[in-house]
Amino acid sequence: MQTPPPPPTPPSEPVWTYRGYQLRASEFTTAMVHFFRAEVQRANVWRQRLDTTTNWAVVATGAAISLAFSAPNSHAGVILLNMLLVSAFLWIEARRYRYYELWSERVRLMETDFFAAMLVPPFSPSPDWAESLAESLLHPDYPISTREAIGRRLRRNYVWIYLILLLAWLSKLYLHPLPAATFTEAIQRAALGPISGQAVVISLSLCYVGLILLALLTLGMHDASGEVLPRWGAAQDFSATDSVEEDGVNREQPAWFRRGQRRKQLLALIITAKSEALAGRILREMRRGVTALPGTGMFTGEPRAVLLCALTVTEVNHLKALVSLEDPQAFVIVSPAQEILGKGFNPLAGEK
Repeated sequence: MQTPPPPPTPPSEPVWTYRGYQLRASEFTTAMVHFFRAEVQRANVWRQRLDTTTNWAVVATGAAISLAFSAPNSHAGVILLNMLLVSAFLWIEARRYRYYELWSERVRLMETDFFAAMLVPPFSPSPDWAESLAESLLHPDYPISTREAIGRRLRRNYVWIYLILLLAWLSKLYLHPLPAATFTEAIQRAALGPISGQAVVISLSLCYVGLILLALLTLGMHDASGEVLPRWGAAQDFSATDSVEEDGVNREQPAWFRRGQRRKQLLALIITAKSEALAGRILREMRRGVTALPGTGMFTGEPRAVLLCALTVTEVNHLKALVSLEDPQAFVIVSPAQEILGKGFNPLAGEK
């Protein structure tokens, strides 16, 4: 009697491998989905805090205008005081906006290179995207400057508040409690104690000119990832790149979305007696180039190899783990590099 053949073995689930780690696709996807939800929640919380600050400015403006026009003997200085208060709210909101952009940048990174990559098979997130996201987690930093944050919030909301305050202040000078007979009289009503009306008008004019310049000079800044802005084709000068095939030629293609600032680059020097094994691990698991230089320990007189490896700030812990596994007696020096040119880093001039 012939034994029936065993049932076919079901295909194994694909394994996510990156820098020596192995994680099943289902586990990786579950972790990223939870992480995405957490970052969206963070961004929503800080987005609500932005609305709260704007509400403070609107309520304070309404109260100040009502107080200025409620009594005949009220002074126009109440409106000027409210302008200072609104400026403080603008500063606070700009600071909150920078926090919001930090969480929003991570959400945008996952949208462009994780979820979008799922819709365009084969699923292949770029290493540069992983570097950007990992660096944001290890070394959080504001994606945008304070100047851009102030300019954006000023153009979006606060320009209208400042305009209403200016119109209310001018109306107070000319119309309340009685219409001014002459232009000079209206200017005199702007006086604040020992400060003449002309000085107040000139100071306020300079402040508004400064606000207009700030709004215009920051108009071309597009480091904000939370805004609905096109990011395609704007990443040509970034550091790391991805290799793709185009017309039979291997070209360097930048990742879809990443922050504009250059990633921190480092140079590691490893003095070890097990250079071959350690270099093999770095080449195989980190996929980083290694250069071996001959050296001699001056204290022991024994020959030692010195390995040179260029890497980014997110790879330091992985390198130290590999060195510890292969040669716990090794000596490692990690120093910042001013600039690293070549494949995987900044392209050389003229490189295609």
